[in-house]
Amino acid sequence: MRQSWRHLGFLHWEVAAEALRRLVPEALAIDTFDGRAFVGLVPFTMHGVRPAWSPALPGMSRFHEVNVRTYVHRGGREPGVYFFSLDAASRLAVIGARTFWRLPYHFAAMDLRQEGDAILYSSTRRWPGPKPADCRLRYRPLGEATPARPDSLEHFLAERYLLYTTSRGRLLRGRVHHGPYPVQAAECPELHETLIQAAGITKPSDSPLVHYAAGVDVEVFPLETVGRDY
Repeated sequence: MRQSWRHLGFLHWEVAAEALRRLVPEALAIDTFDGRAFVGLVPFTMHGVRPAWSPALPGMSRFHEVNVRTYVHRGGREPGVYFFSLDAASRLAVIGARTFWRLPYHFAAMDLRQEGDAILYSSTRRWPGPKPADCRLRYRPLGEATPARPDSLEHFLAERYLLYTTSRGRLLRGRVHHGPYPVQAAECPELHETLIQAAGITKPSDSPLVHYAAGVDVEVFPLETVGRDY
């Protein structure tokens, strides 16, 4: 598939790896940076969503999404993302992703507005549960946009090109390809969210580490089975 991701907010909290272990398939290890594990909340919007062989269809190719995620690897290699939830404003996308991608998508009522350089974002989950699962936040970039430096925390959190999911005892891997994110430091002066708790994670009381990326154009490749989920 082809997609464009825009106005990405990256909000991350440090959490104990043990708190994530019970929620992640046994075949995957929790990936850490200097011994620290993270849970992320990533709101953004998408457009140009289409199969690689088809033009974008009006009314079906633009919608907002927010995901809750952590970072994993397989046996010390193939670092990627593991999603606890993905909420999207397109019923068709949710049904398709749950059916064909085996990803934990949820349909939500969502809104994104720009006020100057700030993004006002809201999401309220409709189906399926668990609920409540919502967020309301304002985030804005600070400083210059630049690709994340390899071996930096920003690179660890943002530059991920594999996703993992499971189905019927199988561990599945999907690949994405895009140019490096134009990462900027950011702030989030307004934040309310219950998505992390709905995923079964106790969110730390600390303020999140916040980054912003204006956007990237993305290629998404089919899932492939890479082993058992244990």
